[in-house]
Amino acid sequence: MQSLTQSPTDPAFVQNPYPFYERARAAGPFFHWQDYDLICTPRAAAANAIFRDRRFGREVPSELARPIAPHTASFYAVEAHSMLELEPPRHTRLRSLVLRAFTSRRIAGLHGDVESLSHSLIDALPEGDFDLITGFAQPLPVIIIARLLGVPEDMAGQLLRWSNAMVGMYQARRTYAMELAASDAARDFADFLRGYVEQRRKAPADDLITQLIAAESEGERLSTDELITTCILLLNAGHEATVHTIGNGVKTLLETGSVAQILSPDTVPRVVEEILRFDPALHMFTRTAYETVEVMGHTFRRGDQVGLLLAATNRDPQMWDRPDQFLPERPDKPNLTFGAGLHFCVGAPLARLELQIALPILFRRLPGLHLAEPPRYGDVYHFHGLERLVLAR
Repeated sequence: MQSLTQSPTDPAFVQNPYPFYERARAAGPFFHWQDYDLICTPRAAAANAIFRDRRFGREVPSELARPIAPHTASFYAVEAHSMLELEPPRHTRLRSLVLRAFTSRRIAGLHGDVESLSHSLIDALPEGDFDLITGFAQPLPVIIIARLLGVPEDMAGQLLRWSNAMVGMYQARRTYAMELAASDAARDFADFLRGYVEQRRKAPADDLITQLIAAESEGERLSTDELITTCILLLNAGHEATVHTIGNGVKTLLETGSVAQILSPDTVPRVVEEILRFDPALHMFTRTAYETVEVMGHTFRRGDQVGLLLAATNRDPQMWDRPDQFLPERPDKPNLTFGAGLHFCVGAPLARLELQIALPILFRRLPGLHLAEPPRYGDVYHFHGLERLVLAR
């Protein structure tokens, strides 16, 4: 197996990781990424197989788990109840309870909210050049999640700060100070929600927190800690990726001259899928082997980790025709942006709804939109998103 080196914080890689993924793909189904000391796959078939194989999972076997550093205890206390980090039977129970509250009907009911919020955010943009990330891409999903949960909308800025601090834990540039900030944010976020959940237990409302409190499966309910972690997960996962996808998508539409396709109701869903495939927000997801497993000639032993390079799999020529081109008319085919298998993203329908409604409104309202300065990606790997997207009308 080939060993490749590429710093995930290298400025050239941050701006364009795709040439490295090409190099990695040429090395075979798996390669060793030295900088992470991790076996990774850039191939769609291998990643898809691992996502769906129950012999791999998110939870690290207890005998191999590393001790938690004291300064990160609050962060991992929240993570301990996250369905994203758990395997069956706990994962099954949590996910089924969450899906009883987070229904497709409830998501579809947000259509009008996304529409009116898109218009009011566009109304509030300054006349001159503006940054789409802070003016539109960030507030839209965070306010929608706040409304969904039933948390006061004026908390949106604070929710965003907590969330941004917490996702620092997943970034390659993570430092001691970032770990401390993430842990403090997790504690404060959990404390805020604890009070909120107690309030909702006494005075139920028509919101997701009330629904999660009421959700019951075979006599089981969510504990308060599970409920709090689920709300934090829905907010963090539900806005972080959508912010980056709106930014990356608008940049791509402008650079490829594909705005017309996002304006046609017939092609909107297909264009959104191509945005999700072409330049996704999350570039790596890890799995741990639970027993000896062979995948495409490589043998994993219990406790071995594997990095699934989602953005690389989405440009795998064995899966996609002309994968490096943005083709808005591309025929529908599942990509791995939202994962696959047991942990397929619960929020995928909400993310799609937000993109399919907000992007056409943006370009319909601001028809002459163009780049006012070269877009720059932030140093946030294994996320991939713009630090700013300055546009002119």
